[in-house]
Amino acid sequence: MAKQAISTPVIRRLPRYYRFLGELEAEQMERISSKELAQRMGLSASQIRQDFNCFGGFGQQGYGYNISELREKIGNILGVNEKTGVILIGAGNLGKAVATHLDFRKRGCRLVGIFDRNEELHGVVTAGLTIQPMHRLADFCRQYQPEVAVLCIPKGAAQELADQLLALGIRGFWNFSHFDLRINNPHIIVENVHLGDSLMTLAYCMHSTEKEKK
Repeated sequence: MAKQAISTPVIRRLPRYYRFLGELEAEQMERISSKELAQRMGLSASQIRQDFNCFGGFGQQGYGYNISELREKIGNILGVNEKTGVILIGAGNLGKAVATHLDFRKRGCRLVGIFDRNEELHGVVTAGLTIQPMHRLADFCRQYQPEVAVLCIPKGAAQELADQLLALGIRGFWNFSHFDLRINNPHIIVENVHLGDSLMTLAYCMHSTEKEKK
């Protein structure tokens, strides 16, 4: 029987489950029911059970979930122990913030290299790594074989650079360039991040709520 594809909404909820369960662990809780977890996360208990059933189900009816075991299983699904090699390109304000404030290792990744075209940044140490010039990128990829690239670069350079990185073995992109990458390969994963879209969604909801009050 063919393996059932997991829907994107379910996949996007997994990191949130992992985060909430980590908070429950910090509170030294041992077990939780789907109903209580749903209340904490603003979901329905049936939604949680449906999501977990996509992966075979993790709890026992009437017994709930062992928090540590559930978090470990979800972590395995997310690959948090894999430590995939990541390079970051674009060490300006945004790139520096991503490199410095995001704990890659807790999320299944390992930041191994940072690159930028700006000569003034070359040799600067950020997040424990020395920022390197772009002309070293190809040799670096051949030597260390990273699989993911974080793009914090101007949108006009994103597509051309992505095409170059594909030829260097990059299989996944976390793209902050404000340009939706177009890659015609189902085996290449692209996560286009538009922070402005999220802010506009918030603004819309705020305005809609104000109109409903009138």
